Amino acid sequence: MTTHEEPVDSVLETIGRTPLVRLQNGPEGVPIYAKLETFNPGASVKDRIGQYMLERMLERGDVPPSGTIIEPTAGNTGIGLAIAAEQLGLDAIFVVPERFSVEKQQLMAALGAEVINTPTEDGMDGAIARAHDLADELDDAAVPQQFSNPLNAEAHYETTAPEIYEALDGEVGAVVVGCGTAGTLMGIARYALEQDPDTHVVAVEPEGSVYGELFEEDREEAEYKIEGIGTHDTTTNELFDPDLIDDVLAIADRDAHAELKRLAREEGHLVASSAGAASVASKRVAQQIADGDVEAPHETVVTIFPDSSERYLSKGIYRSFEEWTS
Repeated sequence: MTTHEEPVDSVLETIGRTPLVRLQNGPEGVPIYAKLETFNPGASVKDRIGQYMLERMLERGDVPPSGTIIEPTAGNTGIGLAIAAEQLGLDAIFVVPERFSVEKQQLMAALGAEVINTPTEDGMDGAIARAHDLADELDDAAVPQQFSNPLNAEAHYETTAPEIYEALDGEVGAVVVGCGTAGTLMGIARYALEQDPDTHVVAVEPEGSVYGELFEEDREEAEYKIEGIGTHDTTTNELFDPDLIDDVLAIADRDAHAELKRLAREEGHLVASSAGAASVASKRVAQQIADGDVEAPHETVVTIFPDSSERYLSKGIYRSFEEWTS
């Protein structure tokens, strides 16, 4: 839990130890707990990898002191990396597809980073290619590359997962986590399965994403509004390990949107669409455990609420579904 009772010397020391809060809308007898990553200084789960990856990269010499990190990102990773880069004496450049949140891009710039946009139609593949091209042009630059760097998952294995298990005295039955780069899910899943190999692990993606194809499930690729999770090309998500996963649940934009509005109205959680999707999926898994359709070592479900709805207000996140998706 967040227990910063003593003064600290750097904002980096406030990353992690976020609250784990029980949700109020699950099935009777199977509590669902959400890790509220908005309590990090950059208001998202990506603060964890920003600090962890850059500290390890500096230790290993992957980037020199006073060097430059260049990252393709939809925004939250950029914010987390920007916070850590400034505190660790590094410069930061972020390559962001145009369609992503204006608020995130403004925050990255406010934190001292340079933001370069790439065309929406080029997707994250275009942003990744541009980042590597830029890094090749500089002598002191490195690309942390959250989509393939094992340090991404390691950050959650070392921090997020132990915090969850400490808070619940190890009684975790199922882990249900949104899957974008897959770092958060993979790190938590690996830790969870080491504690109990019968832990039920579920990946969450939007309808239109294709992670399910790795499990020979039918997926119809399509555009989706949910941000931060999902993929159109699993070959770019190198961290995803199907052997750690029991199931992949695809959540519709409409269901995620309705849930994020309910979470705000009824439970006081100002969270974004990826949290809405995670909450919907968590309730489904909790119901499966309650009905006896899924066996889990404990009758508890844990999920992650990655970031805040305030990052998406300009996109009408709390308006009608039609306005949000237009």
